[in-house]
Amino acid sequence: MFTVQQIAETLGAEAAGDLSLEIQRAAEPGDATGSDLALAMSPKYADALSGGQARVAILWPDADWQALGLSAAIFAPRPRMAMAGVTGLLDKGQGVAPGIHPSAVIDPSAELAGDVSVGPLAVIGARVRIGAGSVIGPQCTIGMDAVLGEGAYLRDHVSIGARVTIGDRFIAQPGARIGADGFSFVTPEVSAAENARKTMGDAGDARAQSWLRIHSLGAVEIGDDVEIGANSTIDNGTIRNTRIGSGTKLDNLVHVGHNTRTGTDCLLCGHTGVSGSVEIGNNVVLGGMCGVVDNIFIGDGVVAGGGSKILSNVPAGRVIMGYPAIKMDSHTEIYKTQRRLPRLARDVEMLKKAVSKPDPSD
Repeated sequence: MFTVQQIAETLGAEAAGDLSLEIQRAAEPGDATGSDLALAMSPKYADALSGGQARVAILWPDADWQALGLSAAIFAPRPRMAMAGVTGLLDKGQGVAPGIHPSAVIDPSAELAGDVSVGPLAVIGARVRIGAGSVIGPQCTIGMDAVLGEGAYLRDHVSIGARVTIGDRFIAQPGARIGADGFSFVTPEVSAAENARKTMGDAGDARAQSWLRIHSLGAVEIGDDVEIGANSTIDNGTIRNTRIGSGTKLDNLVHVGHNTRTGTDCLLCGHTGVSGSVEIGNNVVLGGMCGVVDNIFIGDGVVAGGGSKILSNVPAGRVIMGYPAIKMDSHTEIYKTQRRLPRLARDVEMLKKAVSKPDPSD
């Protein structure tokens, strides 16, 4: 429970009214009760707020909080920043008890800081090192020689493979898998797939063959302040390590292939798949369901719209969309033209009839 004063100070925001009122949780304006903090950061929420029971709300700048029937208000010039602060303050976590659960299996050679919490049925391998303030959730597995920095937070069923190195303040959602072997296979002779890729369409006369495994000798390196979404996967490198730069966030069901390296502060949204050996710059955003072919680079600051399929190198700063991905404004023009095609076809058909029809005056 926090007072209005404490919340305002945490947000670095201005507040008015009775700042001693205590808040138990956050709520939407129409659902808020007298002990809730109503999140009404836009004038569009004014009616719901006035008709509800909230006594305290986060409001847009210069809002008339008294006219809205409130006892106190906090003002948020940047609503989503306020959301980040409020949700961080009010998040009660997942209830992993302090200390090490009796059912956890921890190798004697592992080194855990004194305040690390380990949940039920977790398994921590040989020579693992885990930094101060970390929480290892139920049924997590951490392979041998892995290193986690300070403040790591692993939800349930997270798997960290052998030799993975992770920086500070790492967060992994349920089912995240880091450090699986890369998807690398080869045939004794040139395969139909290799021929098709080389010629862009001709499989040639390659014979059918079995695939032989290329083992992953590399691992995964992850920087500071990285978050990995539920059921996302990051593969080990083949020889060099796969790398995720500091501040990068992966949504749910994202795959990063072997040897790929991302820069800092990237966003990879849900269902995005990045093939092997891709070089991704800093501050890159890949929208939901993007696909990236292997062995290309994506420059700093690139933004790819949802569903884009990136098949070639992308220069820094470009905004792209489509399949294959091209400049977004070009893709939009093509899309508009496609929508006009049925009408254009009808017009052409009418012109053909007019031209082919004999003139009655002849």
